[in-house]
Amino acid sequence: MKRKIEVFTAGCPACEETIALVNRIACPSCEIEVLDMHNPDVAKKATQYGVRTVPAVAVNGMLADCCANAGVDEASLRRAGLGASQ
Repeated sequence: MKRKIEVFTAGCPACEETIALVNRIACPSCEIEVLDMHNPDVAKKATQYGVRTVPAVAVNGMLADCCANAGVDEASLRRAGLGASQ
């Protein structure tokens, strides 16, 4: 079963670091999509997910806990299912 990983970015250095982190810990069953918040459709989707700051990561349509609170961190992304193969 594939995991859909969505990375919401705005092209900032922190966003680039998050993209690198996601790519580094992703498993073969992770399908990664990098989404640019400058696109109105992406911004609308981010609002629906509850994204308040970027970078932010959603796993299978759910905003990772770290992204709803303080910022992206590897442990929270792993708890959300990123990097775990099935």
